[in-house]
Amino acid sequence: MNSYDRVAKVVAPKKEALKLAEGELGEAMTILQGKQAALKIVIDQLEELKAQLRSCEIKKADLERQVNDCEVKLQRAEKLIGGLGGEKDRWTQVAMELGRQYTNLTGDILISAGFVAYLGPYTKPFREDATRLWAGKLRGLSIPCADAFSLTTSLGEPVRIRDWNIAGLPTDTFSVENGIIVSNARRWPLCIDPQGQANKWVKNMEKATKLKVIKLSDGDFVRTLENSIQFGTPVLLENVGEELDPTLEPLLLKQTFKQGGVVCIRLGDSTIEYSKDFRFYITTKLPNPHYLPETAVKVTLLNFMITPAGLEDQLLGIVVAKERPELEEQKNALIVQSAENKRQLKEIEDKILKVLSTSQGNILEDEGALQVLSEAKVLANDIEQKQAIADETERKIDDARQGYRPVARRSATLFFCISTLANVSVRLCFVDSFRLSPCTSTPSPGSSPCSSSPSPTQTSPTSSTLA
Repeated sequence: MNSYDRVAKVVAPKKEALKLAEGELGEAMTILQGKQAALKIVIDQLEELKAQLRSCEIKKADLERQVNDCEVKLQRAEKLIGGLGGEKDRWTQVAMELGRQYTNLTGDILISAGFVAYLGPYTKPFREDATRLWAGKLRGLSIPCADAFSLTTSLGEPVRIRDWNIAGLPTDTFSVENGIIVSNARRWPLCIDPQGQANKWVKNMEKATKLKVIKLSDGDFVRTLENSIQFGTPVLLENVGEELDPTLEPLLLKQTFKQGGVVCIRLGDSTIEYSKDFRFYITTKLPNPHYLPETAVKVTLLNFMITPAGLEDQLLGIVVAKERPELEEQKNALIVQSAENKRQLKEIEDKILKVLSTSQGNILEDEGALQVLSEAKVLANDIEQKQAIADETERKIDDARQGYRPVARRSATLFFCISTLANVSVRLCFVDSFRLSPCTSTPSPGSSPCSSSPSPTQTSPTSSTLA
């Protein structure tokens, strides 16, 4: 009991203290729970603010990226506008011209097809009359066509024509039309070429492709022709007469066929592979040949007889080369340089249009395309400056060359006067103070009668030429 009493006296105060402590603990826990609830609200608000912060940071980064993109696009737009802005007027004019050509395309191509197929053997006045008549017929049928038809405009390529001129093709319209017919006709060209203009032009034009020159009198011309057909080498057949070798008929008619998946042609007794790169040119030195219809339908007849304008230009070049060789050399060099500049400008323009048409989406986002456009425009500006200098120099040279123009004109006049004498009968006699009167006797064999008229391939002198 004594021990219990001692223990009770010690434990009883502790129990009382425990109860007091438990009461205080309950109150503290109540306060703690309230504080924890308030803390949870604050933590939730903090998480929400953090989420908003992250969203704002993302939005800020996106806005910064957009600002950078806008700055880059502005710089690219300035380059694009600065680079291509100068082309606006020229391209607008070209677009309008292309629109007109598109409207007249049907009639122009129809006339061009007839021109290429039928008008090759004729002189320039006859060609102009025929195309004028055809254009009138088309307008009567309500088919649109150009008011003033030009084969050079409808089928010609300026860069290619300039290359032809460098190769020796005369610069007059008649000769340029012949070149266009050669490049567009389906049948191989047979050029009536007494002065050798077509012969010279073809040799210079095909020099890089190792042109083969043959004659019907050559013993191995068939073997040379077979090898050229097989390997795609161009061939020039010179000095043909009014009849062609029957061996050439399959080639002239392009009687190709497929054998074992390969395009072939039979020439004589041999079957050889036909290369798509093969080209065939025929020339004759006869001034006024008469080809039978059977021959004319197999080839494209072309009148390459010299014209007054073409001969005058050639003679001017010869006179200047004799009197001022350095001037003529500079002129030829400028022609070559001008042709190269225009070829490069055409390539650059095609490159720019290709980039603009193939670019996907916003052009300002395509850095590679803009780089190509920028480099192309810088190069184009450089070439245009060089071309302007070359044109000015060429103009000065032409002014200096014009001083020799009367010599060339007189020489051309003499040439055509002399060549026209072949149409005059040898039995004409002079009476009554140089008046011409035809003789009454019958012309001898081989001579032409007084009333004979030249064929379409003959060039008659104009009144100004005779004067």
